[in-house]
Amino acid sequence: MADKVVLAYSGGLDTTAIIPWLKETYGYDVICCCVNVGQESELEGLDERAKYSGAEKLYIEDVVDELCDEYIMPTVKANAVYENKYLLGTSFARPLIAKKLVEVARKEGAVAICHGATGKGNDQLRFELSIKALAPDIKVIATWRQPEWTMQSREDEIAFCKAHGIDLPFDASHSYSRDRNIWHISHEGLELENPACAPNYDDLLVLSVTPQNAPDESEDVELDFEAGIPVALNGKRMKVSDIIRELNRLGGKHGIGIIDIVENRVVGMKSRGVYETPGGTILMEAHTQLEELCLDRETLAYKKLVATRFADLVYEGKWFCPLRESLSAFVDKTQETVTGKVKMKLYKGNIIRQGTTSPYSLYSESLASFTTGDLYDHKDASGFINLFGLSMKVRAMMKQNLDENKK
Repeated sequence: MADKVVLAYSGGLDTTAIIPWLKETYGYDVICCCVNVGQESELEGLDERAKYSGAEKLYIEDVVDELCDEYIMPTVKANAVYENKYLLGTSFARPLIAKKLVEVARKEGAVAICHGATGKGNDQLRFELSIKALAPDIKVIATWRQPEWTMQSREDEIAFCKAHGIDLPFDASHSYSRDRNIWHISHEGLELENPACAPNYDDLLVLSVTPQNAPDESEDVELDFEAGIPVALNGKRMKVSDIIRELNRLGGKHGIGIIDIVENRVVGMKSRGVYETPGGTILMEAHTQLEELCLDRETLAYKKLVATRFADLVYEGKWFCPLRESLSAFVDKTQETVTGKVKMKLYKGNIIRQGTTSPYSLYSESLASFTTGDLYDHKDASGFINLFGLSMKVRAMMKQNLDENKK
């Protein structure tokens, strides 16, 4: 009986070519595992395609709600954004996919897990670091780094498939490299590989329209949060995954959340991509607005430092490391009072504030008003300013004395 390998399977060209390659190169029985993180139509016909390509079995694991509740929400609560732009859509999905690959490997008694991530990208780290953290005894096969893997292009993979009797409708030159889940869709390749070229949005966009093509009428959105988690949209209580789906529809309709970024990959190179995150952009903005109202100055400032480190860890594939888990524990503590209602207006790519309320609001109208109230006397500021600026004053006096002694 042949040893088994579990393949992270999407049904795309790379993973289709990998099935016969694994059988031919290592003599493995290939168990395909497709993890449903919200790819929508991309899941259609996978069972037939996997078996047609030589797989022994296909698992389709539906983890959409787990992704939303256990990976997306900790990231939203942390306000974690990589390099101030990227909302980490691919990054936090990979560790969950790896977790499911490990579970299937244990169930099947597989000796190895295989992925088709390239040696140039971030996904190889995200898959492999997660597998190391969860199953250090299972071998990992990264096809693009194996000496036996001789295919270097999509054309090579198409030719390999045809030589093995697999004739599938893949085009080598007219498709972007995309990754989609319930949170976002990313686009790389073609004209995007040259930063001097404008994106061809007519062919590119999947979830959204451009702001120019968005409706001329604005649309109001209202989100309710409890302890940092969205619980209702426009007055209707929903689970997180349904809120994200509806926000994707609304945000996509109004051209929200399209970014064109040149990011720094972990492996050292820069890459250019376009991301569509319509619902996530609205959700992150609403959460940020509510925190401004509910968190004190010191906590909010420190939390921004945590957000940057949290984003770096997730981007680097270290979801299961102790530091990320510890940062999440800190974040969860800060969210105890992040409860309230956020109103926004969507209009041609913009999210316009319409008011925020919370029973835990730290905003005091009597304090903030220009009218003197009982809690604040303008004269109190004099002593505060003298003490707050004392070190600056002492330094200036020292410099004055030095200048006078030079005369």
